Amino acid sequence: MKIQIPATSANLGAGFDALGLALTFYNYVEMEECDEVDISSADGVEVPTDENNLIYVSAKDLYAVCGRKLSGLRLRQHSNIPMARGLGSSSACIIAGLVGANKMLGDPLTKDDLVDLAAQIEGHPDNTAPALLGGIVTAVFDGRKVHWVKQEVYTKLRFAAIIPDFELRTEDARACLPKEVSHKDAVFNLSRAALFSASLLTGKFENLRTAVHDKLHQPYRMELIPDCREVFDIAYTHGAYAAYISGAGPTVMAIVDEENKYFAGKMKFSLDNAGLGGWQVHEFGIDNVGTQIL
Repeated sequence: MKIQIPATSANLGAGFDALGLALTFYNYVEMEECDEVDISSADGVEVPTDENNLIYVSAKDLYAVCGRKLSGLRLRQHSNIPMARGLGSSSACIIAGLVGANKMLGDPLTKDDLVDLAAQIEGHPDNTAPALLGGIVTAVFDGRKVHWVKQEVYTKLRFAAIIPDFELRTEDARACLPKEVSHKDAVFNLSRAALFSASLLTGKFENLRTAVHDKLHQPYRMELIPDCREVFDIAYTHGAYAAYISGAGPTVMAIVDEENKYFAGKMKFSLDNAGLGGWQVHEFGIDNVGTQIL
């Protein structure tokens, strides 16, 4: 069986740990049950080849939930989504393991069950839910169950991932956040997260620049991402509707009108001229389908 799992972009500015969307950028996993653990990379990207592999761990967890023992698994991974860049690489592994294992067992778990189990493994649903479901997903995890809404998005927008040549571990990106925030900052984020979803779905794209402003995580994570503010400024110079840190970072995501056809080229040219040649620019659309078995 071959599984296609989309990359995801979480938080979308102000929607910390609650908003995420799926992108037309994919990992592929070939999976079959066998008597041993046989894991390899199909494209040379280094992946864990033992029982610590996250796809294997997730598949084993699903088997356990169903009261079954996983004797072994043959995995072939094709990893397009770069690791530790804020594009949902770990969530893609979790979803691949759960969807594949569920299919091997005859689909005993519902989509809701899979959303819940993925969030329990990852700790939050902002990447895992859109990776499974596609579209833009608003999700609340109460510790056991995920309450979610998926909305398919058909817009004239592109999402330009501006990806640096360095990693930022999610653990480090979370460790830099304050333990408490003010009531004023909480209200600031709530209003903008609501504005983002409404504006994206109704076509009021001029609101997006305001809607991605945030006081809960981006100001702190910017300190861990060299030249992040300059990348934001360059994106706005070339007509981006909005720019935000994708997930935990360090990727910066720019939301661009599809009529702005040369955004990626102009962005890359300006980055190179600013001495930021290590940043690459790739444009994607929104994947409204989510994970598929091909």
